Amino acid sequence: MPANVWILFFAQALAMSGTPLMVFAAALASRDIAPSPAWVTLPAALLVAGTACSVYPSAQLARKWGRKHLFMSAMMVGAFAALLAMVALKHDSFIGFSSAALLLGGVIAVCQQFRFAAMESVEKEQMPMAASRLLTAGLISAWLGPELVFFGQYVMDDTFSGAFLLLTGLFIGALAVLGLGYKNNPEDARSYSSSRCSKRLLLKNPGFWIAAASGAVGYGVMSFIMTATPISMHELDQFSLSDTKRVIQSHIMAMFIPSLFAGFLVKALGHIRMIYSGLVILAGCVLVGVIDNSFMHYWWALIALGVAWNFLFVAGTSLLPSVYQPEQKHTAQGLNDTMVFGAQTVGALTSGMALQWLGWTGLLLAMLPVIVAMAGLVAWWQQKRPSEEGHHVGTAGH
Repeated sequence: MPANVWILFFAQALAMSGTPLMVFAAALASRDIAPSPAWVTLPAALLVAGTACSVYPSAQLARKWGRKHLFMSAMMVGAFAALLAMVALKHDSFIGFSSAALLLGGVIAVCQQFRFAAMESVEKEQMPMAASRLLTAGLISAWLGPELVFFGQYVMDDTFSGAFLLLTGLFIGALAVLGLGYKNNPEDARSYSSSRCSKRLLLKNPGFWIAAASGAVGYGVMSFIMTATPISMHELDQFSLSDTKRVIQSHIMAMFIPSLFAGFLVKALGHIRMIYSGLVILAGCVLVGVIDNSFMHYWWALIALGVAWNFLFVAGTSLLPSVYQPEQKHTAQGLNDTMVFGAQTVGALTSGMALQWLGWTGLLLAMLPVIVAMAGLVAWWQQKRPSEEGHHVGTAGH
């Protein structure tokens, strides 16, 4: 892989540690400062809402500013947001902590551009490998993010504030890595279509909908289940904070370990089979989770959830470049991520209420119609394009 891919790998490993930290700590840190228990998942929801609202503007800014300028600016905003979260927790400010989560969401939206930058740094046949390589950086983030809570207790005297001080340092480290090593790719010489025209053409393209829906279902269902897990385990089923951390860390690692071979799977199986595999594993997550509320059932369900997310996200991401023209690049990437992280936002926003109203079992079962609907959409497209062969799928979506 070119140097750009490795630079993005290390920057992503540092900057994206904020996501597992927030997943693990946001609801728990909000317990004593939120106006009511129903609001404890709001910071995590605002994190993904900030991402969803920022992905399309981020894509357009990448076109105007160049990716390096955008990436470095985002790392500086991330450092500020982490400091704001630390100060808010020290002063018991739920509004301040929620505002920091929203800002961090915007930074994560920019970090999502890393995978597109990596794919643009390699030849077309290497794109699935570059995308999966970037996701592999999540293995470092998966371990490091939650551990910041425990390391942070040696830095500051309360449970969570020190973690966000350490996160500030990680953003500064990512800024240094990008500043010293990342190089912008040459801009495509072709003139860009108008944004309105590009959007209209893309939204008429069934291949674009399959690519975007694969990522959206993966992220939406994952966010819905994962956001509720710490509350269900720690608050409702009385598991320890350490046990809850182990499940969340294992889940996030399961999200990224398959990236070591997901690129090969896409090339071997094709995008359709990869998406179907993700949906089957997602159904397995639901089945394991509804059988029992023991630690191992939580653990296995969240492992399956992570693997399913990876298959669906890698399949959708690597399919996307084959369904748009080069001049539609930034519009397609922005629209795709708006749909993907919009679904994640809906999942996070509704998760706490669903857990309160339906319980853990009902929350899981509510995902079955989503899985069936996605399988039906893929089957419909497969009928329209029955000749898919491996990674050649989707090339006629232009």
